[in-house]
Amino acid sequence: MDSASDTASHLRLRIAQPSDIPAMEALIARSGIALSAGFYTPEQAQAVTRHVFGVDTQLVVDQTYFLIEREGVALACGGWSKRSTLFGADRAKTGPDPLLDPASEAARIRAFFVSPDAARQGLGRMLLQHCTEQAAAGGFRALELAATMPGVPLYEAAGFRIVESIELALPGGVQVPLARMRKEIAA
Repeated sequence: MDSASDTASHLRLRIAQPSDIPAMEALIARSGIALSAGFYTPEQAQAVTRHVFGVDTQLVVDQTYFLIEREGVALACGGWSKRSTLFGADRAKTGPDPLLDPASEAARIRAFFVSPDAARQGLGRMLLQHCTEQAAAGGFRALELAATMPGVPLYEAAGFRIVESIELALPGGVQVPLARMRKEIAA
């Protein structure tokens, strides 16, 4: 089923397809570098974009990863997951990704990226609202995520709270701070 919605500005939110992966990877690379300015050093932004950011194809297979586009141009992507992985693209995974129990575990908000030329236009909020509704429909009563520093303001504005600070050690001795965040939702 296509979860499409059109707005007055001709935005379309839909389920990401395998054929969208190259466009989403390009969007993620641009977003990871440009929108990290002022939050991460250039070295940190390059390292996290190279080693962590990217599409987790399991989300595409599960049909829980979404794309917002205008006139066929990818402007934002992001999703939610019913699996245990908290963050990272395919290249960062190291084994099975078991399903979560909605009765006792939190769904994951995963891999939100916005094109730098579409930043601060409500696309992240639109994706977050859609993913929250989908996770609630799946029986989940809480959401968790690992936020990059540029993402923290969006998630705090949406009612998430920081529950743990994480220091991600990347190749080359680069340390990148993240924040584990959580929000209770109505199922």
